[in-house]
Amino acid sequence: MPNWNEVIAICEKELPELERSTSYGTPALKVRSKLFCRLREDEEQIVVFCDFMEREALVQSDPDAFQVTPHYQDWPMVLIRLSAVDPQELFELLVESWRRRAPKRLVAGYDEATEPNSD
Repeated sequence: MPNWNEVIAICEKELPELERSTSYGTPALKVRSKLFCRLREDEEQIVVFCDFMEREALVQSDPDAFQVTPHYQDWPMVLIRLSAVDPQELFELLVESWRRRAPKRLVAGYDEATEPNSD
């Protein structure tokens, strides 16, 4: 079961220009001052950016791990329960959220650096 410290460790290891910050009084992660992940007040869930269709699919496929509250209904974000999410899926959602918020050139550099060699 991942926790907030593990979320931070994953992001610090994998994502460039990570900033530890706060959002609405809770710990948050940003890229170039733009929020891409925050810990909820209950300290059991995080919020990340994703598109609305993906959010709907996540919530329908695993409502124990993913949900949307009325507050987030009109925002392209999903709540992730850390105790219920698959670690690989968590990683993919964190990267996707970072990509949505990072500048295009930073994303392009990340893609180039993480692209497997085709030799």
